[in-house]
Amino acid sequence: MSISFQQKSITLAQGRRIYFSSDFHLGVPTAAASREREKRIVRWLESIRHDAQTIFLVGDIFDFWFEYNRAIPKGFVRLLGKLAELADDGIELIIFTGNHDMWMSGYLTEELGAPIYRNPVSFTIDSPAGRKKLLVGHGDGLGPGDHTYKFLKKVFENKFFQWLFRIVHPDVGMWIASEWSKRSRLANVNKGEERFLGADNEWLFQYCREVEATAPHDYYIFGHRHLVLDMHVSAHSRYINLGEWVTQQHYAVFDGNDVQLKKFETAV
Repeated sequence: MSISFQQKSITLAQGRRIYFSSDFHLGVPTAAASREREKRIVRWLESIRHDAQTIFLVGDIFDFWFEYNRAIPKGFVRLLGKLAELADDGIELIIFTGNHDMWMSGYLTEELGAPIYRNPVSFTIDSPAGRKKLLVGHGDGLGPGDHTYKFLKKVFENKFFQWLFRIVHPDVGMWIASEWSKRSRLANVNKGEERFLGADNEWLFQYCREVEATAPHDYYIFGHRHLVLDMHVSAHSRYINLGEWVTQQHYAVFDGNDVQLKKFETAV
């Protein structure tokens, strides 16, 4: 398999870090639970601002998101306010869409200056410790299998389908999509999405192996699977899955030399 990726580069300054997190799923399972999780995420963002140069949000930030021309989903003001504060302080924000918030458009780019990517991107990181290559993406629809979801993703990403949805009144459209999103999340949990399937059956790990054969990277960083994983793809590369924040509160940090998975633990 030969795959080409969009190429980006980052020069990491001495003493600065790059942070990665994904799958906040803000909005579920209840408004109260989501708000407490949002407050915890804001505390995490505040805790890393002293040395963060770049923060990657790797998809499914929201359990549902859709941008009408003059409307966005209500809520999430604490997170959006904190991200705006970090961006105003000069911290670079990079956002990937996930399968739950694939309908992001230009709002967060306009407000935060954050580019939004819909497919994996290859980042070359130059730092005082040397050069590393990272492939970063949400992870949905990659690797073998899951043909039903891959078909549905094409439908949801279709501009005509999005136009049809946009002409529905926001109150109706957001209610429909929110109910669909909640059922999808519960269905995934019931299917045992969080159960490790073994190296030969973890489709994102297999995807990393296939990419590594023709386009080697030092690190492959994904979300989506809701599993905290750190696996060797080859002798010189690793697959990192970031887990989620509904129950785990994990994230990854890159210091220019190595990527480490960490758990955010703080009093509520």
